[in-house]
Amino acid sequence: MHIELVIAKLVTVGLGLLITYQAYKGYRTYGSEPMRYVAIGFLFISIGSVIEGVLFDIVGLSIFVAGTIQTAIVAVGMLVVLYSLYGRIPQQAKGERGP
Repeated sequence: MHIELVIAKLVTVGLGLLITYQAYKGYRTYGSEPMRYVAIGFLFISIGSVIEGVLFDIVGLSIFVAGTIQTAIVAVGMLVVLYSLYGRIPQQAKGERGP
């Protein structure tokens, strides 16, 4: 096992989880639906960033299968973040003022 790679992966997961937390906090504070999807998306991306090594080194899957699973998880996370940007956002009723 390469310690440099493990450190880099831990930093990546830490940053992803920090983004996840901040987005979730934004969702809870302001009720922003897109921020909920950003949080969910970055959670998937964070998990995906380390799952390949776990599946390969610990579970014993082939690097091809582990990489395929990792890529699928990251892709799902990116799709969720993309939905937060382009998804349907509830419109305010006429006469209501925005924040």
